[in-house]
Amino acid sequence: MFSGIRLAWRFFSVVVLIITIMAVSVYLYSVPLVQDKVYEIERNSARLALDNVYKLADKAYANLEGFKAQALDANKESLRAVVTLTASHIESSLALAEANQIPAANAWQQVFASLRHFTYGNDGYIWVVDHQARMLSHPDTRYNGKTLASFQVPAVGVIAPMIAAAIRSGEGFYQYPWQRVAGQQPTAKLSYVKDYPQWQLVIGSGLYLDDLEAAVAQRKQQAIEEIRKALSTIRIADTGYLFIFDQQGQIIAHPNTNIDQTNAIDLIDPASGRRIVEELIEVADTGTELSYRWDKPDDPGVYRYEKISIVRRMASFDWYICATVYVAELQHSSMILSQRIITITAIAILLALLLALYFINLISQPIQTLARTAERVRTGDLSATSGIDRHDEIGTLARTFDSMVYRLHSNIQTLDQSVRERTHALAALEERQRLILDALPAQIAYLDRQLRYVFVNQGYAEQFDSSKAALLGQHMSQIAPPDLLAAIAEPLQQCLNGHPTTYEYSFNHQGRTRVTRRQLIPDYAGDQAAAAEVQGVLVLSLDISHEKESERRLAEAQRMQATGQLAGGLAHDFNNLLTIILGNLSAMQASHPGVNPTTSSPDTDAPLQHHLAPAIRATHRAIDITKRLLAFARRQHLSPSLTDVRPLLKETALLLRGSLPDQLELTVVCHTPLALCIDAAQLENALINLALNARDAILQQRPTGPGRIGFYAHQQTLPQGLQQTDSHYDDDVPAGTYINIGVYDDGPGFPAEVQQRAFEPFFTTRASNNSGLGLSMVFGFVKQSGGFIRIRPATTDPEWADGEGQSQSKDPEKSADGAAISLLLPLNSLSLSAPTPPETTASAATEPAPHPKSDADNIDNNHWQLALLVDDDAAIRRLVRPWLLALGYVVVEASDTNEASDLIDSLATLDLLITDLSMPGNRDGWQLAQQARQQHPHLPYLLISGSPSHPEQPTDHGVLLAKPFTRDAIHQAITHAVTQSTNGPSAAGKLTPPIQPDHHQTEQ
Repeated sequence: MFSGIRLAWRFFSVVVLIITIMAVSVYLYSVPLVQDKVYEIERNSARLALDNVYKLADKAYANLEGFKAQALDANKESLRAVVTLTASHIESSLALAEANQIPAANAWQQVFASLRHFTYGNDGYIWVVDHQARMLSHPDTRYNGKTLASFQVPAVGVIAPMIAAAIRSGEGFYQYPWQRVAGQQPTAKLSYVKDYPQWQLVIGSGLYLDDLEAAVAQRKQQAIEEIRKALSTIRIADTGYLFIFDQQGQIIAHPNTNIDQTNAIDLIDPASGRRIVEELIEVADTGTELSYRWDKPDDPGVYRYEKISIVRRMASFDWYICATVYVAELQHSSMILSQRIITITAIAILLALLLALYFINLISQPIQTLARTAERVRTGDLSATSGIDRHDEIGTLARTFDSMVYRLHSNIQTLDQSVRERTHALAALEERQRLILDALPAQIAYLDRQLRYVFVNQGYAEQFDSSKAALLGQHMSQIAPPDLLAAIAEPLQQCLNGHPTTYEYSFNHQGRTRVTRRQLIPDYAGDQAAAAEVQGVLVLSLDISHEKESERRLAEAQRMQATGQLAGGLAHDFNNLLTIILGNLSAMQASHPGVNPTTSSPDTDAPLQHHLAPAIRATHRAIDITKRLLAFARRQHLSPSLTDVRPLLKETALLLRGSLPDQLELTVVCHTPLALCIDAAQLENALINLALNARDAILQQRPTGPGRIGFYAHQQTLPQGLQQTDSHYDDDVPAGTYINIGVYDDGPGFPAEVQQRAFEPFFTTRASNNSGLGLSMVFGFVKQSGGFIRIRPATTDPEWADGEGQSQSKDPEKSADGAAISLLLPLNSLSLSAPTPPETTASAATEPAPHPKSDADNIDNNHWQLALLVDDDAAIRRLVRPWLLALGYVVVEASDTNEASDLIDSLATLDLLITDLSMPGNRDGWQLAQQARQQHPHLPYLLISGSPSHPEQPTDHGVLLAKPFTRDAIHQAITHAVTQSTNGPSAAGKLTPPIQPDHHQTEQ
């Protein structure tokens, strides 16, 4: 192999010598040390196993002692419970005997007789002794009726002092010797004794401690079994083991079942001639080991095998725990390890020699290759290279020899590979960018300076209902519509001039109006700072339709909320003014009757009545406008009840029939009964308003007809809800079940600009005298009822069938002519409104009350009574005061609740309280009424309010009168309050709803 290479042979010899010296050194230095350390580790493992077993036994002892203490405590509690149960039995037996009139002596005899037969547990019983030391009850008949001094038992000298001690201390536990009931030999007993002085008795019960010791012994045996199982699983080396013995040589636990629970006291150490048990006890807890010779299980009777044992004493059980193992087994592991080290060393030497041969061959082969390559170069082959690449002197020589050829070849290959990798990376990057740009929620395009598309993403192509491939290379004028080109001409030119621009643009796409925010960014050919020419335009467009719609809805909601708050505030102040105006006009009309319209009797004040009547009618019209404002502000009082929509629609149609000209047809389409919890009166009022609006719209377009108006209703379930942008309702509709009630007409319909403002208060397109509150009132009622509303074009020809409402037409909301206003009301409208007032109260609010001064009522006009009138408006107090005087009340006034509170505290009697709900002072009108009720529990009170909001339901009862009101209305309310306080309320726990005066009667 190494022929002709002397250097290789020399190097190989040196390597062999070095490897041999290292192998011998490793053996002499490590093998003896390893043997000693392994032997020590094996000995320590025996000691560790011994410590673990000792801990296990010690833990078992601790558990045993704890069990003993717990068992004793549990038995004590049982004794205490038995004595307590006995006392309860005696007490119940005596009570039963007394109830049955059994003499006490007989009752006690029965009690003692029953206690003699009462036993529990293992020989447990009850005994009873009186304070004269006489045994009254005992299961052993020898002791019953005898004194303790006469007992023929060894413990009689202990029992008497125990009874005396129990009488002194009341109770206690005592231990003494006593025989079992069926036995003769006394044994230790623990008794619980308690004195019952009410009966002059001492009751006791006990347990025999040998029963407790038996349970403890059983628990100890269980612990030994657990330790025995643990010992059977422990091994030291191959055959080493642990066992437990006591002072007498009894084997407590041994893994060998033939030796377990035998006695080893007679086993002799053949070397010393002494008992092996005694030698093991002597080395216990000394830290030293006992070395001796013993036989093996496979070679019994031959005591020549060296063995060591380690012993620890466990004082709690008086046990000795021993770990024993054969020395040969401890040395066996070290010998095996030493042999393995020698084997590994030999293998390492062999491998080192093989590696040396391989290494020398690696050295010799390049030298031969360099020689052959040099010969080729010498002959003129400049393309020859050695191909050797090493990091040693030979490698340096080889690289120097062929570096030029190798470097040139390597550079060409590296350049080709770099070009291929870069091309692949750019293609992957372009694909990722394309995917990202297509996935963005934006429209992106790039145009060159000639406005030709160089790049578009998927969103931009979809905007023009085209593909990306179709747009590339096209001029913008060939793709974009003319209106778009005109809108972006100026921003586009600014961008081409180097100025980034941003603008918004609206357009119709797939039937929907979309609003986009577009940003034009110039792309420079060179450095922007050097004022380079713009070579292209980057177009970035974002769809902000939802954002704009949200802004519009928020602004509309804020405007409607502000308008509602303004309407509510105006209604409160306006009601106060109308109260004064209507009250004074009605009083003036009453004092100047003028011409009676029923008898046509002349009167000198007829000219005055000519002016008063229009003023009163105008006041009532102002009241109606105020109600409409409250309805729009969603603050009107609703009285929802379960209503069948189908008869309500038909009744509303019958009511409207007289208000419609003959050329207008009115139909109702409602196929099935529809139950809805709603304020039926307000719903009917809303339908009438919508129908009259439809009538006016039709007659304005076609004064001579014909025309058609229709009501329809059906149940509609929306599992997913509706979006406002798709459904055209006033807001997003959540999922649920609804009743869809609508009014249809074939009139001119609503223009788009009118639909945007149709529900605003005071907005109207009519030139006639109209308040413009009709649709706003309907809108407020629907929202207060938790519903939704929308205006849509209706069908041209609904083809309504007969009067039963059966229609064979298509959905009337899907037409482009006429108008259909849909009210989408939830089935749970009841929870959104105020509670339904009692029927008796509602009827009282609508029926006219008789004049208090002309008809008999609950107020004695011949007897003056005291009334407190509280209102911060002096004009209202001046208006109401004479009305109260006419009823026979002496009136005391207050302008705030602080003054009224002081008057309530100072007045000895008070017969009526009239107060406004919203009052200056430390409390409101409702709290003032509660104070008055505390001072005068049966005080009738009347709350007046110009505000649409009402107080929470009170704990007592009163009447609420809404402003404005007339004299007849306040007289009727006072009559109702007095009757309610005298006879009790008709509906417990509810405030009487606001009484609305009949304004049509007051106009007469």
